[in-house]
Amino acid sequence: MPGPLTGVRIIELAGIGPAPYACMLLADLGADVLRLERAGDAPSDAPHWDLLARSRPSVGIDLKHPDAVALVLDLVADADALVEGMRPGVTERLGVGPDACLARNPRLVYGRMTGWGQVGPLAGEVGHDIDYIAVSGALGAIGRTGERPVPPLNLVGDFGGGGMLLAFGVVAALLEARSSGTGQVVDAAMTDGSASLMTMAHAFLATGLWTEARGENLLDTGAHFYEVYETADGRHVAVGAIEPRFYAALLSGLGLEAATLPAQMDREAWPEMKGRFAACFLTRTRDEWVAHFAGTEACVAPVLSPLEARDHPHNAARETFVEVAGVRQPAPVPRFSRTPGAIASPPEQPGASTTAALGRWGVDDARVEKLKGSGALSGR
Repeated sequence: MPGPLTGVRIIELAGIGPAPYACMLLADLGADVLRLERAGDAPSDAPHWDLLARSRPSVGIDLKHPDAVALVLDLVADADALVEGMRPGVTERLGVGPDACLARNPRLVYGRMTGWGQVGPLAGEVGHDIDYIAVSGALGAIGRTGERPVPPLNLVGDFGGGGMLLAFGVVAALLEARSSGTGQVVDAAMTDGSASLMTMAHAFLATGLWTEARGENLLDTGAHFYEVYETADGRHVAVGAIEPRFYAALLSGLGLEAATLPAQMDREAWPEMKGRFAACFLTRTRDEWVAHFAGTEACVAPVLSPLEARDHPHNAARETFVEVAGVRQPAPVPRFSRTPGAIASPPEQPGASTTAALGRWGVDDARVEKLKGSGALSGR
């Protein structure tokens, strides 16, 4: 069955990181996404290394060429959405900004992905994920007591607070456009998105259940029952036994008598309890602890590397990772009971489908060849 976004047509002005991830999510769920990007004249047939570019064809284009701009505006006339991840003002200077595009198609959803947003004192500044989550307050909350904040890869800014929320915003705006007949601009900023991901922490702050002291709270490694512990083989297990019955199961599995211990929520005792737990977990290997706690409610899980995660029995049973063109990678998400998503194709070399992809969007071969000759298009 086709994915839930089958029939939705999206133009992607290709960039890096969060905007391509948003377009990957949309394409995996069936949207017809046309990826426009700089390309050489002779792309190879080999799949591209960038998995974020999967499920959609690549068209080689030079957006600084006036004929390319004219082509984009023609494509916009038949599109449902356009997604771009350039710095504020860049698409306007190129001639494919929101005003120009909405003038050609008033129903268009124009999705914009930036770090700082389209307006604000920092809107024109450069930055990366680490900078955006620093200003949003997310980075400052991640880390251990007395240590520097720990960047959580680029998951919180680029992907969670960025690309994922951009995809959500585009779909929401598409739904609204179907009822109103009018499109709009979606301003997705990683500062905004990563701040939104901190909503629960702000609720805890407001009620006094959380402090700004890093590594001293319930979910930031402050609690001994929500922590990562080293095992005898130098590996680690993750412990998340928050609820009383889960905590009881954890204590039982560790061979500790609850009656002889401080209360679970006695914060003053948390550092001491961490030491006791750490000593316990060093007595067995990671996999021995996993087997020991199997079938209990102790909330103990192995800390797996990305490569190990591919073969974990649970992930294998759910087909969380799939193989496409010889490369194992995360499967489309989320899952749908009737219209599941699918990886339509491996990522292409830039410009690998210029003629064929534009043909499917109604651009005849003669125009494509003329645009190639002028330098507006490139690739095959």
